[in-house]
Amino acid sequence: MKREEIFGADNVHEECGIFGIYDNGDQLDVSRLTYYGLYALQHRGQESCGIAVNNRDEEDKIQILQYKDMGLVQEVFNPLVLKELQGFAAVGHVRYTTAGASRRENAQPLVSRYQKGAFALAHNGNLVNVDKIREELQEQGAIFQTTNDSEIIAQLMAKERIRTNSTAEAMMKVMTEISGAYSIIVMTPQRMVVARDPQGFHPLCIGKIKNSWVFASETCALDSVNAEFVRDVEPGEVVVVDKDGLHSYTDLCGQKSALCVFEYIYFARPDSVIDGASVHNARLNAGKFLAKESPVEADIVIGVPDSGLDAALGYSYESGIPYGVGFIKNRYIGRTFIQPTQEEREAALRIKLNAMRETIAGKRVVMIDDSIVRGTTCGRIVKLLRDAGAKEVHVRISSPPFLNPCYFGTDIDNRDKLIACKLSLEETCSYIGADSLAYLSIEAMQNLVPECTRGCCDACFTGNYPVYVPEEANE
Repeated sequence: MKREEIFGADNVHEECGIFGIYDNGDQLDVSRLTYYGLYALQHRGQESCGIAVNNRDEEDKIQILQYKDMGLVQEVFNPLVLKELQGFAAVGHVRYTTAGASRRENAQPLVSRYQKGAFALAHNGNLVNVDKIREELQEQGAIFQTTNDSEIIAQLMAKERIRTNSTAEAMMKVMTEISGAYSIIVMTPQRMVVARDPQGFHPLCIGKIKNSWVFASETCALDSVNAEFVRDVEPGEVVVVDKDGLHSYTDLCGQKSALCVFEYIYFARPDSVIDGASVHNARLNAGKFLAKESPVEADIVIGVPDSGLDAALGYSYESGIPYGVGFIKNRYIGRTFIQPTQEEREAALRIKLNAMRETIAGKRVVMIDDSIVRGTTCGRIVKLLRDAGAKEVHVRISSPPFLNPCYFGTDIDNRDKLIACKLSLEETCSYIGADSLAYLSIEAMQNLVPECTRGCCDACFTGNYPVYVPEEANE
């Protein structure tokens, strides 16, 4: 049973977060800084995590050491493990399963050894042509140890590096063979190579600590290690860092960009800035638009932690209805807190999320959440409010209804799992037990981040996929 069946059946999960650091003579503790960076990115993946480092042995030869396992960052790593992971460069990863099974061998970074040496790879995203490439590689004799997309990229990277003169050239060649979403960090014994897909589906940014370079899925991870934000990696860009500094390759840049709009609605931490736009402000805007589009007479506005909180503030600002703290979230439940029965799942939800009776009792409540996927958890949360004495519960969702699968790194993988594909608005409202229900409009969603420097992908709402998707064509 997957974690979302208990805690997040109505939440969308993103595949992972990546972090890399290259110490350019500053004597940094790269493994500890990577640990802090992964801690800041924990919201992007809670199933497994890992760190790989470049280490010089007694003969001054560079070797790649790694440690990874199932669990949260704080569960997997301790001071003794980090002490063993000493080096001058490190790459880290936190994972949530969308492609590939949830097991240890699929944890990242992946360390691969081939004719020219070794490299560690961390990847955020999903490839849409992975089946075709895997079949071609297997016909050529390739052997796979995992079931995730990242090993496909590693296999291609090794093959192209043998044929080309540089790691950057190999990466750009690989990027012409793969299609879909990918933010990648590859660490070789001499350098770090970073790439973002030409559509820029998921965020990737560059920071600096003194003379050293840092790369992360979100700016909040840069903040956690006191790194100065430099810029975002451009869609289609390859960045290489070595002892001579940072080098940029933009041969594949210039295509129409399509940053996942759900980064602003749900995935990213509110203190992050993605492609020039504040996540916090985007969620405030979502709440304000909701208040304009779907007003209701009520006594209090509350948000479902965490991503519903900022949207609830926006709804309150725009509507004039007071904002209140409606839920207290228990943040100390690890990934192993999973129960098999319906009764135990109900108890688990109550332990994770508790309603504030003093805020809610006797009130007409507007409850703001970021999304409804399957409808089950939303219904349980509405029931928590009813049990706490809410007089009315009006649910407002800060995104449009999910009508289409996502193939680019989230777990919205089947229309059969989407409540909006099966029930009307009125039927969904009845199913979750609310007095009223309204979603954010497509038009409002497309105006959440006017300051964003990229175009956005909204295919899960509109069905307009920015790249050709073989699975969708087959359906």
